[in-house]
Formats: sequence, C-alpha cells, structure tokens
Amino acid sequence: MMSMVRKPESLFGIMLQQPECDMSAAIEIFTRPGCGYCSAARSLLTRKKAAFTEYDVSLDPSFREQMTKRVGAGATYPQIFIGELHVGGCDDLYDLDRAGKLDSLLAGETAAS
Repeated sequence: MMSMVRKPESLFGIMLQQPECDMSAAIEIFTRPGCGYCSAARSLLTRKKAAFTEYDVSLDPSFREQMTKRVGAGATYPQIFIGELHVGGCDDLYDLDRAGKLDSLLAGETAAS
C-alpha cells in the first residue's frame, strides 16, 4: 500500500491509496489510535481497493473539530464519508457491504437507499 502525506486547506491528513485503485468516490475516515472499529473499517476499504483519506484525531485537534461540524458532538469512531454521503461508523459500512450497496457507492454511483 502506498502512503502519502497531504495538506488539505485546514486539515493535515494521510492519504492512503491502493496502487490499482478502481474506485472513484472521495472517501474520508476519521479515526483514533487503538480503535478496533477503525481498524476494521480500514481493512474493508483496503480489501475493496478503495483510496481513502484518514484523519487521525490524535494528530491534530482540528480533525476532531472538522468531524464534529459534520456529524455533531458525541460521535463515535470511526466516522466515514463517501463523497458527500455520511455513511456513519464501521457497522454501517459493513451493513452497506452485506446489502450489496457499498461497491456502487465507492464507484461514485447514487446514494444507497
């Protein structure tokens, strides 16, 4: 897996990419160290060969602020976004996969209904 450091406008994140990535939707995942659910979500996205940007909230307080603005206070980890869609957490990501909807979301198709 190839790792790159990226500086978005107000965030400093780590861009994780698969060399043969065929998924096109922008994927963001907010994580914290030692979080098993974060690891499981990363694993699923990696198995899907999906490129994603990971924001580890322990590295910069602005990551947590950015996440809170998007999902509200009291959110658990991870918080996952595919394009403009707030997927939710790890269980939500796996639920989409089991329902057969995750691949189309990762490919940038319309929201899962």
